[in-house]
Amino acid sequence: MAETDQDRKARLEALEAKLAEKRVVETPKRHQDEHHSQAQMAWRMVIELVTGLLIGFGMGFGLDRLFGTAPWLMIVFTLLGLAAGVNVMLRTAKEMTAPETSGEERERD
Repeated sequence: MAETDQDRKARLEALEAKLAEKRVVETPKRHQDEHHSQAQMAWRMVIELVTGLLIGFGMGFGLDRLFGTAPWLMIVFTLLGLAAGVNVMLRTAKEMTAPETSGEERERD
């Protein structure tokens, strides 16, 4: 039984349709797309700031005790912890407000 051009064309189109369905690639979900409410994001930012402060304070306090330089290293490291916490907060805010970007652009940041 000879196959006609129309039969081949129909089979080819059906195969292309199946391949197109399989080629659909799932894009990775952004952290924001996990349905976090604004309050949850605000708490996350507060926790990031407080964590930075506490880590800086703890490091400064420990080094002051070790070297006997109280309270200078505690003050310096608390300020550094504050700066680190604010930096992380700003990155979180940027993530919340950033438009959808491709995976390559996100990996570069």
